[in-house]
Amino acid sequence: MKRILLPVLVVGAMALTVGCATKKYVSKQVDPVIKKVDELDERTAQTTRGIRELDQRSQQGIQAVDAKAASADQKAVAAGQQADQAQQLAARTSTGVNDLTNQVINLDNYHAVRQTGVHFAFNKSDLTARDKKELDEIAEQVPSVKSYIFQISGHTDSVGDAKYNYELSKRRAAAVIQYLVSRHNIPAHKVYIIGLGKDAPVEKNTTARGRAENRRVDVSLMTNTLESQNAEAPQQTPPAAANPQR
Repeated sequence: MKRILLPVLVVGAMALTVGCATKKYVSKQVDPVIKKVDELDERTAQTTRGIRELDQRSQQGIQAVDAKAASADQKAVAAGQQADQAQQLAARTSTGVNDLTNQVINLDNYHAVRQTGVHFAFNKSDLTARDKKELDEIAEQVPSVKSYIFQISGHTDSVGDAKYNYELSKRRAAAVIQYLVSRHNIPAHKVYIIGLGKDAPVEKNTTARGRAENRRVDVSLMTNTLESQNAEAPQQTPPAAANPQR
């Protein structure tokens, strides 16, 4: 019996020994592999997280770029609209400048279509009935004249102080303006007035008749339109000589 058990025990012991040795061998071979696999899994997870984060940042970057592109498009559209408005304003300004230039040029093209004159007694600025009739006749021409103005210049003889004569000539011109505006509704801005005193005589001041002729207001109805070029030549009503006033 002992002879039989001994070999069995020996074989069993050898099997255990071989089994232990095999497990240790396998463990030595497998453990590093498992460790590398675990490390690889961790790296893979890190890589996956990195890719996910990169994708998120990329999406955010793309959205930011899209937003900036949209903003740039809006700004470009706004800039285009402003450019169009600037061009329109420039065109209107250019038109306005041209119109103003033409108006300024036309200021030098005024010419008389009707002229008359009224006379005054010595040291007086009152209009007579005859003076008013002369003014009525020239005012009646206004409806047929385009872009008109009245040029009114007052005058005196050479008697008296020069400063006083300037003031007197202005009062005489003002009397004419007041009559035209109040009686014939001539707009005040259509009337240009100047008082020349004794500086522009039409006759010599050495005679009573000459001085009477110089105590006057010259009235000119003027226009600057092309239409008036075909109108009748300027008509001048010879002023009636006033009775000499001493």
